[in-house]
Amino acid sequence: MDSSEFLNFLATRVSVREYEECCITEDDVAYLLTATSKAPSAGNLEAWDVVIVTDLCQLEALADASGNQHQIKDAGCVFCICANYIRAMSRYGDRGIMFAVEDATIATTYMMLAAHARRLHTCWIGAFDENDVKSILDLPAHIRPIALLCIGRGEVQPHRPERMDPRDHAHYDIW
Repeated sequence: MDSSEFLNFLATRVSVREYEECCITEDDVAYLLTATSKAPSAGNLEAWDVVIVTDLCQLEALADASGNQHQIKDAGCVFCICANYIRAMSRYGDRGIMFAVEDATIATTYMMLAAHARRLHTCWIGAFDENDVKSILDLPAHIRPIALLCIGRGEVQPHRPERMDPRDHAHYDIW
C-alpha cells in the first residue's frame, strides 16, 4: 500500500450507526484481536483488555448505560476496550494509569482500522456511564472501560462530515 492508498483507506472509514443483523464471525474476532495486539504500548506492557459482548441482554444494558445509543444493540457485537491499570502500574507506578488509558485508546484505534480492513463497520462510543458499564460487564476494580466499539456490517451514510483543515491542528516550535 502506498501513501495515497493509505490516505484513501483512512478517508473511507466512517462511523456507522445503522447495522444489519450480527454477522461477525470467530475468524473476524481472531483477526481483530491479532491486529490489535500489534498496537504500540508503553513499555510493551499492552495494558489493555477487551470484553466481547454479543448477548442481547448485555447489549441492551450497555445501550441503556450509553444514553440509549441504539447502534450498540443493533450492531450485535460490541467490544468494550479497557485500560488495565495494574499491568501498567507494575512498571510505571501512578504514571501507569495514564499509560494504560493511552494503550487502550491506541488498541481501540487499531481494532477499528482492522475492522475496516475486513470490510466491517464500526462506531466508537465514549459517552457512557462508566460505573454502569463496569457493573454490567463485572469488571474488576483495576479495569477501566475506555471505549465501546460497535462492530458489524451496516449502512454507510452518503454524506460524510466535513473535517478541519489538517494545518489548523499544527503548531510549530511554540503554540
